[in-house]
Formats: sequence, structure tokens, C-alpha cells
Amino acid sequence: MRSFHFPGRSTVHALNAMVATSHPQAALAAIEVMRAGGTAADAAVAAAALLAVIEPQSTGIGGDCFALVQPKGEGKITAYNGSGRAPMAADVEWYLERKIHSVPLTSAHAVSVPGAIDAWHRILQDHGRLGLDRLLQPAIRAAEEGYVVAPRIAFDWKNQFEKLKNGTNTERYLLPHGKPAAAGDVIHQPELGQTLRAIAKEGPKAFYTGAIAEDIVETLRGIGGLHTLEDFANHRTEVTAPIGTVYKDHDVWQCPPNGPGITMLVMLNILSRFDLTKVAPLSVERMHLEAEAARIAYMLREQHIGDPAHMTTEVASILARDFADEYIGKISMERLLDLPNVAPPMNPDTVYITVVDRDRNVCSFINSVAHSFGSAIISNKTGVLLQNRAGGFRIQPGHPNCIGPGKRPLHTIIPALVTKAGRAQMSYGVMGGQYQPTGQTHVLTNMLDYGCDVQEAIDMARGLHYEGVYQLEDGIPADVVEGLERIGHKTTKLVAPLGGGQAIWIDWDKGTLTGGSDPRKDGCALGY
Repeated sequence: MRSFHFPGRSTVHALNAMVATSHPQAALAAIEVMRAGGTAADAAVAAAALLAVIEPQSTGIGGDCFALVQPKGEGKITAYNGSGRAPMAADVEWYLERKIHSVPLTSAHAVSVPGAIDAWHRILQDHGRLGLDRLLQPAIRAAEEGYVVAPRIAFDWKNQFEKLKNGTNTERYLLPHGKPAAAGDVIHQPELGQTLRAIAKEGPKAFYTGAIAEDIVETLRGIGGLHTLEDFANHRTEVTAPIGTVYKDHDVWQCPPNGPGITMLVMLNILSRFDLTKVAPLSVERMHLEAEAARIAYMLREQHIGDPAHMTTEVASILARDFADEYIGKISMERLLDLPNVAPPMNPDTVYITVVDRDRNVCSFINSVAHSFGSAIISNKTGVLLQNRAGGFRIQPGHPNCIGPGKRPLHTIIPALVTKAGRAQMSYGVMGGQYQPTGQTHVLTNMLDYGCDVQEAIDMARGLHYEGVYQLEDGIPADVVEGLERIGHKTTKLVAPLGGGQAIWIDWDKGTLTGGSDPRKDGCALGY
């Protein structure tokens, strides 16, 4: 239990239903849906749609979505891959012939077909009671009637001013009066509201065919893109089984590749070889072990993971306990492993939503436009900000994550679900692009190894070893930073904290729900 002598957040408790999101308005929208008889899936979509308007740096209908859903909180878990594909004309030779060796992050080539809308529709078909016509109404009202900018969103808006100033249509749509929105400003996006109205009325076909798709394709082709109307019309959500591992008698589940959740599972497999309970939660030893596990897992991910249709290493092999033995046996508490730094650019913005309803249906849900404000390309007439997820491709023939016709890129967003004896125990996620596998590992080990509640686990100071540097939040004690440097870590302080995070814990014996949300964003957990 936290000390009430100091500022902080308490856990949120409820009997019936609960949601945790990165914004209070989205949490309220989800609660209203469930009070009206909607399911966890209905509530998650309503919250995601509203966030697509009021948290535009992190998410939007021009982005992607992944989800894990477990009906009644027990039995079969279904994974939804709502990530989009590269245009069919995106052959690697086209880029090499033009001496393009990496995908420019604010170019049309960084835009893969947005998958979110089709994923929302499919999830609702399988697990919802309400339709997009009803669930998009809070988002439509926010776009047309206006919304008030929250503090963390204003912080990100200011930091991305130059990007928005130089983007395609972003100055017109997202820089009112020529300056970034500040906390307390009211923003209107009527064009986006009209686009949402069309989707609410006609469903996903309104987005992937017809006037909306035509405008998006025209915008992209006008700045050099290879996209066609067929690329949009042919998009479909992939429905699969999750992948998982076991940590401390709990089953931990992720969406399979091209999702990167396997990275987190490999980290857990590595850390399971060590007894974290013998070291303090904010100690040199714990932070070093977490960093080494991340460095190994991220390296293996970059070597082996991409669109599963083009991977040569089986997922089951990567999840085998002995897959990383070559490196685990060399981990030392006195020095760093000698590993290459192989990582794509950071993707710092995402929204994560976790919902459990009265019937204990569980939905772990994540939506993103990749980098902050995505590609900084907004369709000419629709108000749709487009993701830059294709910037995650390599232009490297033969690599499983090499760009290619109709391929899905290696992603960064990962919803998680933890079960015990087949029953849902916790639905949770951590935002922050490349930080997510490390963040999920950090939160889960905070709970299972150190006995933290969900809020304490989310609040605890974080770090990410990335591209050869250990990026540390201000909450890491100075003596720990010094100790990490003594054994060879290069460290730096972060300008902005690492991501956000939400979690809901289910206590089946008491019949209660416990939620936590992240103060690193404008997070909010609500229940009733």
C-alpha cells in the first residue's frame, strides 16, 4: 500500500466492470458503454475511437490495432492482428534502384494501409453487442463539437511542432493559429468528424473503398506513394491464436508475429533463469539483468521476426527455453554482454486500453499511429492522420522484415494477457514503441517477483537499454545509475518518461477488479 503522506495514485476497485486508459474522457466513454449493456469489446472500441480524436499524437483511424480477447475470462483466447500491409507495388528493388536504403519516416513510403477500422469491426462482430454506428458517437462529438487538450497531449504537441509544421496538411489541420495546441485549448476537427460519420453509417467499407480511400490514395500518390485503391480494398484483419510462455506459474500471452510480443516472452524466458527476489527492485543487479535480457531478446527479434509468411525461424523455436542459451550463459553481473546494437528508430506513441465487463469478458487492446503524429501526412479532405508503420521495414533483401509487396512490417504494439489455470488474471499493456516489451516485463516482474499491486508496478521507475545507451527515468536512484556505469553501461536521462501503462487484475475469489493507470500520461482507471 502506498504512503498517503506523499502524492501518488491509489488502485481503483470495483465489483462489476472496469476500464483503464490513457485519458479520463476515454475511460468515461467506455464505462458509459458498459452501463448501457455493451461488452468489454464494445467499450474498448468506443474508447479507442475517442482517443483517435483527442490523443492524435498517439493514435488515430489512420493507424493499426492489435487485441487479445477472452470471453468470460476463461478458456480460448483470440488474437486480432489489425496491422496493415505495404502497397503491392512496394518491391524492394524499386527502392534500391532509387538508392533508398531506409524508409523515410515522414514520406508516403512509411504509410502502410491502416488496419484499425477493419479490426474494430471484426472484434465487434465476434465479441460485441453494439455496432460502430453507436460506438463512434463520442468520437464524432469530440471531433465536431470540440475537445479540450490534456496536459500530456499538449506536451507532445509542443515537442512535435517542427514535424507538424513541415508535414503534409498537418499545419492546416493540427496547428491552429500556427502554433501547437496548449493544455486547455479547444480543438475542432470537422473533417475527421465527417469521416467518422461515414464509417458509423456504412461500416469499414466506407474507409477502405469509396471517397475516403480515394482521397487517401490521391494524397499519398501526390507525394510519391505507391498505394492503390486495391491495396485498401483488399485489406483484412487476421484472426489467430496467441503465443505464450510461463513465468512464476502464470501463463503470459501475446499476439504472434508480425507483432513483437514474442520479444517480451523471450525476456521472461531469460529472466526465469534468475531469482529476482534476491535483489532489490531498484538495484543495480535488477536493472542490469533486465537490460541484458532486453538486449538479447531485441537482438533475436531483429534477426528473426517479420511478416510470418516470410520468416525462416519457427515461432516455437524462438520460444523454446534453450533458444537463447548461447547468450544467457554469458550474462555476468560485472560487465555487459558483447552484443551488436540492432534496432529500428524509436516509436514513442501509442494508446493502450484494458477492459473487463460484468460478465468478465476481457479485452486487452492497443492502437497506434507509430511515431508521434505518425507520418505527419493528413489526407487532403478527410482529416485522417496516417501512420508511418512501414518505416519499421528494412530495405535489405533476404531479411524477414524486408519491405515487399503486401507484407506486414515488424510492429511495436503489444497487448498482453496473463492467465492462471486458464482463467484471466491480468489484462495489461505498456505504451512507448520499442519500450513495450521491456515495460511489460518490468511491470509483470514488479508484481510477481516483488509483490507490487498494479498501481505500484506501473509507477515504479523505468529504464530502457536501447541502441547502446541505458535510457533512465529520473526516478532511478543516483547510486544505481553510478553502479550501472561502473559495470559498463552508458546512461542518459530521458527528456520524457517511458510510455504509459494500464492494468486490471481479476480476483476471482473475491469477485473484484483492481485497476491501475499511468501518471506518465493522463491515465485513468474507472470501475463500477
